[in-house]
Amino acid sequence: MAVPDALIEAYRTAEYVVFAESPFVLRIGSPSPRLDAMLGEQGAHGAAFITACNPRGERRSDADNAAAMGALMSALKRRRYACIAGEGRDPEGRWTAEPSVLVLGVPREEAESLGRAFGQNAIVYATRAGAPELVLLA
Repeated sequence: MAVPDALIEAYRTAEYVVFAESPFVLRIGSPSPRLDAMLGEQGAHGAAFITACNPRGERRSDADNAAAMGALMSALKRRRYACIAGEGRDPEGRWTAEPSVLVLGVPREEAESLGRAFGQNAIVYATRAGAPELVLLA
């Protein structure tokens, strides 16, 4: 099923907030020196910003979203990736922020697979010295 253009635009303009020691925002198409530094410190080539909330862009209860995020975090812990909590935000405040996670060192293919496994329409992926990219999964 194709993702509606309005939803793709919402993903493109969202703020992907990383709750690092000093929080910062990732934006699609804008390089992030903070993320580059983090990747360098970890010796990682890339990172993904992923959520398990609201599969297929359909609003779910807070309890359902919390359970889905718990399952995602368990999967990431088993794979031993360095993770930093975050949330996706609408800069205009039209939709509720979604708990998310920045996964350092995850290969793009694996990040896409995780996104699909949790019913997501898209993930954000970035490589060192590159700009965060919206990766459509549907």
